[in-house]
Amino acid sequence: MTAIAPPSMDEFESLSVDVQETHVHLRRAGDGPPLLLLHGFPQTHLMWRHVAPRLARRFTVVCADLRGYGASGCPPSDAAHAPYSKRAMARDLVLLMTQLGFARFAVAGHDRGGRVAYRLALDHPGCVTRLAVLDVLPTDTVWDHADVRFALGYWPWSMLAQAEPLPERLLQSASDAVVDSALDGWGPKGDAFEPAIRAAYARPLRDPAHAHAICEEYRAAASCDRDHDASDRRAARRIACPLLALWSAGGPLDTWYVDGGGPLALWKPWCDALQGHSIEGGHFFPETRPDATARALDDFFSAEGSGPCQ
Repeated sequence: MTAIAPPSMDEFESLSVDVQETHVHLRRAGDGPPLLLLHGFPQTHLMWRHVAPRLARRFTVVCADLRGYGASGCPPSDAAHAPYSKRAMARDLVLLMTQLGFARFAVAGHDRGGRVAYRLALDHPGCVTRLAVLDVLPTDTVWDHADVRFALGYWPWSMLAQAEPLPERLLQSASDAVVDSALDGWGPKGDAFEPAIRAAYARPLRDPAHAHAICEEYRAAASCDRDHDASDRRAARRIACPLLALWSAGGPLDTWYVDGGGPLALWKPWCDALQGHSIEGGHFFPETRPDATARALDDFFSAEGSGPCQ
């Protein structure tokens, strides 16, 4: 029997696109309906290396580095951290997809990318056909439910949101330790993260501009992002398109929020057309369980009725 080579991103085009305030680096492949994939911390677009080639068989897949991450630009910030709000990041991506020729597209985001993805759907409802969020809850929900488990388990939320320059110095001087702690602490130990991938994730953290940008993104999550969510709740704004929530089986979302009804109950106030389930493999299940992740996303984004909810 002839062995089948595993999917890779070798055939993906690499390019950088100017989006007014900065530039966004991306990898693109496929020929079908557009699908934008967004990464989390401490990753880059490379987190989709096993999932994106499978999805590119059916979709035009765009894997982007968020502003401040990977090979994307690091525009100046301000005292309110607004340039690194999820609102600003979402605006980058609307401009990006428009320049690529896609006025409407589907989007999936993991971790920080999930927060950008749902903000994109809220702020630009005419652009998003379907939305998938991976191992995240709304930002204000996370802060409202924060406890000692959260403070110790997901330390970047509080550590990286501290005033500069302390967290920037920690990222730059201990980038390998930061990456190893996240990858090994939030998922099952194994060989999903080969040395080259760990090195690729650590490299931007050593750069002063990227370290500062990433900390600014976490400061925004503790301030303006939370305010944006709260404002939307008061105004009863909702996500207009179908929403898929996926989370780690046995992980924090699966176990910390039982009293609140679990992830689907906590997402329900944001969207009527909601579905979701857990996936084995820890927080980084797109990398540790790429087959299951790709199947779930393929099924959801290929479903009938991909337009906005009525």
